[in-house]
Amino acid sequence: MKVLLINGSAKEKGCTYTALTEIEKTLQQEGLETEIIYLGAGQVRDCIGCGQCNTKHPGCIFDDDCINQVIEKARESDGFIFGTPVYYAHPSGRIQSALDRMFYSGKSAFAHKPGAAIASARRAGTTASVDVLNKYFTISEMPIVSSSYWNMVHGNKPEEVLQDKEGLQVMRNLGRNMAWLLKCIEAGKNQGIMQPENEYADKTNFIR
Repeated sequence: MKVLLINGSAKEKGCTYTALTEIEKTLQQEGLETEIIYLGAGQVRDCIGCGQCNTKHPGCIFDDDCINQVIEKARESDGFIFGTPVYYAHPSGRIQSALDRMFYSGKSAFAHKPGAAIASARRAGTTASVDVLNKYFTISEMPIVSSSYWNMVHGNKPEEVLQDKEGLQVMRNLGRNMAWLLKCIEAGKNQGIMQPENEYADKTNFIR
């Protein structure tokens, strides 16, 4: 079983990465394979709603950044941790643009797989940021993994995050809960319990 951890910060080895590595260590101790993906500090396109991903093109029609590569890695993964810094009590624009495109053009890669969001901040805005990212999971039929407190760490620099003992504890507990849920899902599959076949055909438009 593999968990993909996505770093939505412009800083490759900053506070968000520090929190993700704490989760990663715990997942590895639980016997799971992991990979941290850094979205990079360069441009990440917004979704423009062209709809080409649903007709002529597998994945997103724009192939000049890492989005399609992440979708392909997601297809081979069993669970996800998405990490973001807090900008004005909100996730980074980078991770939101990435998730808009990944979940719209590659939703099937994520459906029915557990997901969790974490946020790092100097002080405030963390719960609001986590709430935004959780909405991607709840519209994609993904179980949400929680921890012993809201999924956040505090600090303005990585060395300050390492002083947030409770925050690091929350990250480790999140890793354990993710590993537990993935093992439960695997045990269910081994007993013949498969994911549901849900309905998708009807889409009601209220304004015509």
